[in-house]
Amino acid sequence: MRVSLATQPGGAGPNEDWVAGTSTFAIVLDGLSTAGLDTGCRHGVPWFVAHLGGSLGAALADADVSLTDALADALERVARLHPTCDLANPGTPSATVAVLRERGEHLDHLVLADSPIVLESVSGISVVTDLSVDEVCQDLRLETERHETGTPEHRASVARLVAAQREIRNTPDGYWVASATPEAAFHALTGSVQASDIRSAAVMSDGVSRLVTEYGMATWSEVFDALRSHGPASLIQTVRLVEATDPHGRRWPRYKTGDDAAVAFCQPTNQS
Repeated sequence: MRVSLATQPGGAGPNEDWVAGTSTFAIVLDGLSTAGLDTGCRHGVPWFVAHLGGSLGAALADADVSLTDALADALERVARLHPTCDLANPGTPSATVAVLRERGEHLDHLVLADSPIVLESVSGISVVTDLSVDEVCQDLRLETERHETGTPEHRASVARLVAAQREIRNTPDGYWVASATPEAAFHALTGSVQASDIRSAAVMSDGVSRLVTEYGMATWSEVFDALRSHGPASLIQTVRLVEATDPHGRRWPRYKTGDDAAVAFCQPTNQS
């Protein structure tokens, strides 16, 4: 398949999103915020997503391996790369995962947490995502929304929310993300569709998808039109222009003014 990519940090800090693509797969990882809290790891989130992405891509080189097994293998490999870190720390670096792979006449997908894969098919648009994180710690989430983005009160409330979320990450009472153990891979959403039914697909972090899901400033059909006409980098720039109209999060309460963004636009090779 044809894959075009773009990623951009949301602010002055390092980009904690990661994206890669080949003629057979696309991967997007969205590193989870640490909110300045202890992680038990000396490497940090950008290191984690870069190594997880590289290991996952290497595992996908075997066309016979399932996406779940590929992710489990990658998680195990990355864990072995930092044995002196406290991987039992609930704040150990972690990320969402979204993978699309062309395999013969099929497109396989895997989604772990809330980085969506959006499929534009002959019959319409479907979104694959797991929003379990939105169902936990709702009282703390509402607290963050009462404060303007960037204020001391907002930063403190985000830290409290992240601290509470990470206590239930990768537990039956919480939500699952890619972290230090392979088990998380087996909680991902997976599936397969006929490649001939798909016109195009977008694999993205929520720093991009929020243009539709949170800001309501585009439809998925308009997103695909923009990707075809102007490409992924232009789509991210559109997100930034929208965010610039609400820098303090009054219209759209959020954790930060601009989130890291990554998108892979995929077109199966059987499409013209």
